[in-house]
Amino acid sequence: MVKRTVTSSRPVLLLVLLLIAVGLADDTMSNKASDSSEGKKVVCYVGTWAVYRPGQGRFDIEHIDPLLCTHLMYGFFGINEDATVRVIDPYLDLEENWGRGHIKRFVALKSVNPQLKTLAAIGGWNEGSRKFSKMAASAELRKRFIHDCVAFCQRHGFDGIDLDWEYPAQRDGDPLIDRENHAQLVEEMRQVFDQYGLLMTAAVASVEFSAGVSYDITRVSKSFHFLNVMVYDMHGAWESYCGINAPLYRGPADTTDQQAQLNVNASIHFWLANGAPPEKLVLGIPLYGRSFTLANAANSQIGAAVVGGGTAGPYTREPGVLGYNEFCEKLQTESWDLRWSDEQQTPYAVRNNQWLGYDDLRSVQLKVQYLLDLKLGGAMVWSLETDDFRGVCGGGKYPLMTEIRSLLNGGTPSPTTTAPSTSTSTSVTSEGPGVSVTTSPPSGDGPCAEGHIGFVPHPEDCSRYYMCVGVQTGFEFSCPAGTLFDPNLNVCNWSDKVNCEH
Repeated sequence: MVKRTVTSSRPVLLLVLLLIAVGLADDTMSNKASDSSEGKKVVCYVGTWAVYRPGQGRFDIEHIDPLLCTHLMYGFFGINEDATVRVIDPYLDLEENWGRGHIKRFVALKSVNPQLKTLAAIGGWNEGSRKFSKMAASAELRKRFIHDCVAFCQRHGFDGIDLDWEYPAQRDGDPLIDRENHAQLVEEMRQVFDQYGLLMTAAVASVEFSAGVSYDITRVSKSFHFLNVMVYDMHGAWESYCGINAPLYRGPADTTDQQAQLNVNASIHFWLANGAPPEKLVLGIPLYGRSFTLANAANSQIGAAVVGGGTAGPYTREPGVLGYNEFCEKLQTESWDLRWSDEQQTPYAVRNNQWLGYDDLRSVQLKVQYLLDLKLGGAMVWSLETDDFRGVCGGGKYPLMTEIRSLLNGGTPSPTTTAPSTSTSTSVTSEGPGVSVTTSPPSGDGPCAEGHIGFVPHPEDCSRYYMCVGVQTGFEFSCPAGTLFDPNLNVCNWSDKVNCEH
């Protein structure tokens, strides 16, 4: 008989359980740390063609502040008939043949901000839908497109692809099969992209009557890492009446069912109701406005008749569009009636027969608070080059982007101008606490008599200042209680931040 020595397995079992518990705790802490560090996304599109704009509007890679964004989108690349990625502007994008090497310089911004992700945006409005539709309808072409996207990212150092098919089942796509094929495409893309550690995102239509046609929202939401919802271009020169570019809520002029969809709130709730997880929705915020030429300058309310787009700006040079940088520069030399829509929580502006619906610091703050309240994934902007990226308007460089980034990182809102809901004032300053305006010009021997153009402090009262628009021509402003005019920023600022020598 063989004598067996039996030892208790209890201590070993306890040790194993302890190690498992420690491991699980470490994993939990690691996941929590990862979730905490990721935070809200700040997605920034760049229209790279802005390098060709004149004067102060010229925007090069070196103008990008890589610390403002978590994700930078290079717009745009196209798609070839054989379903490979197309470089639209080789001279700009590549280094060959003495090219400008935009891609290499763009991706190199990660050396300044190692946390930054750079993605190649493929598509856009001008690329249309037909070639995407053709590719998505063929298993062979889908495979070719997906693997060429991987090779393109590896070749140039991009961290992923932003799919900007505008739009499945619309324009020159196939309305019968695109929606299903689009979902199939993105599911196959995600399977392959995960093997290479690449991100997969998309810029998507926002309003129900468009997004409902193009996307199987429940399916595609599972495949994309996140979705940049383009909640702008709600109104524009293609319409016979004026409307705000990106209103937060429905307005009184939105009388039909379709018009009722044309706002941020309705669009986001449509996506949520159709299965999109809130943390995957990134709220689009435009850094530009849509302008109109009124049919009758005397009728300038929201919904008034128009005869076309507004006068083109000096940089974007497109009728019906004004970059925020173009408009804030106009305010330095032109008198505009700045108004605020209480219903839509967005500003608009009127000058003679020109009408502009845009976003300012106040409306941006409201939109960021909106996405925080709904626990959305973050904010996206189109696009960096139309913010005041040079800081020529007195609010520092990138005033809108800086505010978005700050608020998404727990910052407090900056002081803002409160334009009247029904304005009769001739001019209102740029960003600062709410001001009251005296529309009568200062006396002929005042500060404007010396030929100053722009903002001038009052010589005796720090709570007052002038906006001079010509020799002996200007308007006097009074800051609200608790604020003083800050000559360094050209805004009314909190009194403890202003050195008043009077």
